[in-house]
Formats: sequence, C-alpha cells, structure tokens
Amino acid sequence: MAPQEVDDCRGVLKVYSDGSIWRSTEPSFSVPVVDDGSVLWKDVMFDQPNNLYLRLYKPANVVGKKLPVFYYIHGGGFCIGSRTWPNCQNYCFKLASALQAVIVAPDYRLAPENRMPLAVEDGLNSVKWLQAQAVAAEPDPWLVESLDFSRVFISGDSAGGNIAHNVAVRLGAGSKSLEPVCVRGYILLAPFFGGTQLTDFEANGPKDAFLNWELIDRFWRLSIPEGDTMDHPLVNPFGPASLDLKPVELDPILVVCGASDLLRDRAKDYADKLKSWGKNVIYEEFEGQQHGFFTINPNSEPSIKLMQIIKDFITKYSV
Repeated sequence: MAPQEVDDCRGVLKVYSDGSIWRSTEPSFSVPVVDDGSVLWKDVMFDQPNNLYLRLYKPANVVGKKLPVFYYIHGGGFCIGSRTWPNCQNYCFKLASALQAVIVAPDYRLAPENRMPLAVEDGLNSVKWLQAQAVAAEPDPWLVESLDFSRVFISGDSAGGNIAHNVAVRLGAGSKSLEPVCVRGYILLAPFFGGTQLTDFEANGPKDAFLNWELIDRFWRLSIPEGDTMDHPLVNPFGPASLDLKPVELDPILVVCGASDLLRDRAKDYADKLKSWGKNVIYEEFEGQQHGFFTINPNSEPSIKLMQIIKDFITKYSV
C-alpha cells in the first residue's frame, strides 16, 4: 500500500504515513520580486556544516555612513519559509530602505527533519556570525564598510519572533558574550508561541483566519521534539518547565500583533507579563489585521504605520 499523505503545510510541505516528506522548490506565496536597484543584496554562507545562508541588504545610495543592523528572521511555523521567498525578499527591501539599515535575513533548519531547538540554535549562530565578522582580520568589505556593530536589532516574524525571543533570553541584556557586537533591542512580529492550555482567541477566534488553529496545531506537532508538548520551554515562555524570566535582564522589546491574529492573546500576555516584572516592553496591536499582514500587504496603511513604529524604536535605542 502506498504511503498516505497525513500533513500538508500550505502546499509546499507534505508529510506521509511512512515518515517521508516532500518539499516544493517553489514558495507558497507567488508574488513578483520588486527589485528596483535602490537596495543592494547578496547571499553569504554562515554555517557551512549545515549549508545555511543569510541574505544581506543595504541601501545603494549610502556611502561613508555607518548604519544600524536589523536582523529579519523569517516565519513559517518552523516548517516552511526561506530568506529566498519573494514575500521575505520584498519586505527586506522595504526594511533596508525605510530604516536605512543593513538587513540580515538568515535561514534556519526546518522541521520535521530538524525539530526544535535546532532553529533557535541556528538563529543564535547567525548572530554569532556577525560577531565573527566584527573581529575578523579580513572581514567582508561589502559588510563592514556599511554597518555599525554597536547598533544591532534582532527581529523575527512569527516563528522568527519565537527565535528572536529565545535569542534575547540566551544573550541577556547588553549581549556581553557578543562583544564588540551590541544588541540594542528586539522586535517580535506576531511571535509564534504556544501552550497546552489554549487562549480564548485560539479556541474561539475566526475559523477562516489566515493562520487558523488547524495549521497552528500542525506546525507545532511537526516542530516540537517528539514526545514533548506545547508547554516545551522554547514554545511556551511561561510553561511549567520554562525558565523563570522574572529575574532575567532583557534588552528593550517591541511586540507587534494583529487584532485578528489567533496568536494575539499570547503576544499580549507575553508583553503584559514581562512589563509587570519591570522589563522594557512595548506592545502594539493593529485592529482588523491578520497574521503576517505586514508582509502580505506591505503597502497598506497599517504596514506603513508599523514601519514607522519600528523606525522610532530603532532611533530611540540607538543612542
């Protein structure tokens, strides 16, 4: 009997009953890449053993000026997505131009072939790669002529937001282990957190949500270590086995979520709890917006407003 399909993630990842998988070479978002030449970009390998690359972007018209560094870690439920997907590339073009920053967009190993914590380790290693550039005898001139290693911001979208949070906890305030690189803050865009106890919006939110509960559940089943639950410490920041974050010193964090995103309650609870413990956390919620609204429609009024909020955050914590 032929293996049966048991899981389908947006048509680009299929898992079969015998444990085999199929991945599409095409992205799940068929949108044209809008490359007008105003932003330069290139790919660099940052982890040779695992064949992992990151994509670098910088404004073309900036000469002789040191720019902040902005990491953009893509989403996809830890199972799909890539720095090469056109929606990711288009958003990085906008980030580089609007923020006047060098954008670093790393890939990471995907589940179910590579379950957590590997994605988090890859995210951290992509930041350590920047540190290696800062101390290298012969650093990449394309990179070092443009950036300020002392003004680094780490952002992540959905699963990337989860990675950014876990990197923030690992590095702690001031990121001393990364010197001379200094992380100034984190931007969690609709962070992908979970837990065995569903939030009200996860249980009762709109069934036709862009990121619906069936897909959320599927992503977690395929990415959490086998035999573990959604209270895994990397999934639920406040789970029974999770690190107590109350005494942990953290750099400033901006948390963003759409009001129609099923992950909304978790994002708000995350921000509220950290704020109640004295952490420097800002929470921004966008009425009527779905999961990933800023990459799905980057020219919308809410997306433009979000870009300004990110820019203000970087300006505030760059001094």
